[in-house]
Amino acid sequence: MSGKVYLVGAGPGDARLLTLRAAELLERADLVALDALVSKDIAARIPKTTQVVYVGKRASAHALPQDQINELLVAEAKKGKMVVRLKGGDPFVFGRGGEEAEELIAAGVPVEIVPGISSSIAGPAYAGIPVTHRSYATSVTLVTAHEADSGSTGIRWGALAQLDGTIVFMMGFANLPVIVHKLITHGMNGDRGIAVISKATTFEQRTVSGTLRNIEARVADAKLETPALIVVGDVVKLHDVIDWFESKPLYGKRVVVTRAREQASELKRLLEEAGAQVLQFPTIEIAPPESWESLDRVIAGRYDWLVFTSVNGVQAYFARLKDVRALAGTKIAAVGQTTAEALRERGIEPDLVPERFISTELLPLLDSDQRGIRTAVIRAAEGREELIDELRRRGGEVDLGIAYRTIAADYDLDELRALIATDAIDVVTFTSASTVDRFFEKLTSEERTRVLQHATIASIGPTTSDAIRGYGKDPDVVAANASIQSLYDAVVWSAATPVAAL
Repeated sequence: MSGKVYLVGAGPGDARLLTLRAAELLERADLVALDALVSKDIAARIPKTTQVVYVGKRASAHALPQDQINELLVAEAKKGKMVVRLKGGDPFVFGRGGEEAEELIAAGVPVEIVPGISSSIAGPAYAGIPVTHRSYATSVTLVTAHEADSGSTGIRWGALAQLDGTIVFMMGFANLPVIVHKLITHGMNGDRGIAVISKATTFEQRTVSGTLRNIEARVADAKLETPALIVVGDVVKLHDVIDWFESKPLYGKRVVVTRAREQASELKRLLEEAGAQVLQFPTIEIAPPESWESLDRVIAGRYDWLVFTSVNGVQAYFARLKDVRALAGTKIAAVGQTTAEALRERGIEPDLVPERFISTELLPLLDSDQRGIRTAVIRAAEGREELIDELRRRGGEVDLGIAYRTIAADYDLDELRALIATDAIDVVTFTSASTVDRFFEKLTSEERTRVLQHATIASIGPTTSDAIRGYGKDPDVVAANASIQSLYDAVVWSAATPVAAL
């Protein structure tokens, strides 16, 4: 037998808290036994070729009983498979990882434990509550409290009520009234600080703090949902001081990114770091041209000017260019700051960059007499002809190098449509005219109307804005210049600006 089982902690929910070791094992696993509390962003990291078995367990809803999970792990490992048992949080913190490890070892199956960040620590941290602090708490006690109203849990309420440190109750949200009652009746001061953290470390995290006397009413008013942690102790008063996560500029906002998936990473990262939940809806995909003939002809030719209209064009051109010295003596124009930056990354400072992200903005910057001037435009197959037509009208010789195509992307619309139906999308970002058209083409007339009425529409530049106007609305915000950073800045500004001012 060469199989092995890895008991892996997936962390508290935020996919960015997954450990490097856990990510490595998910890439290599033959089978993943997936827990209910593992976020879908982490589950999405599992290769499509990997077998996934859902063994999730929530209160009163077990996909597989524990004994059958144990049998599955043993059986698959004995087939020689590399098995990852992926658990929310840490496998050894109320995750039954110890029990599973015992069963595997008893069956002669090799085991490795990969710790995860426990929600008992990460949840309070994301709520700005340090579980230990020299001025407030020198100890922390973890308690599983999903059966707090049962006499069989072994919880020593009298001892807990006398603790000066922090107490973190896990899996006890439904029993909050029992927990409060037990602590007070066993001697804890009713004015002791307490916080309830719902859906910790996720986009939907919400924290309600108070005292043992008033926390039940506050939680009821806030309509908090499971899963939730309960933190008791003087450290709770630091929530209002260190509240770093829920105070982010885009906290609580759902933002749709329509850019091609391979291009969306930087915008997605910026938005998520600002607290937004990002829904990727890649309306377009970047594909190679049907033929490289025109681009290769441009690369082999000699030109006075090369005009790059996008990052994709830069990438394709330099991927096929054999010797950068061939550009000596050629002037370079870039449409948009992002395109210019892509050139700078390759050691080329563009000679011309128009202020606005539109190719025709180059025309006032170029000679009105183009006789004797050879220009090559590197762009998508679907690009507009205005620039080429005008340069030729001025007497210039212009060649087109087709570097890529944009094609409609296949995407599951169910999640998007559900959010549109409840007006739950706050912002939709568009980075090109093609993303505008592809996005709205996939929606019904009613869905288009709802999006335009209820979401902030963000555009990267003039051409994109014109495409948006074609659907009956001016964009709410437009990037100051055609860059991802500027688009992000515009979205953050819109979130901080009253709707009437937009």
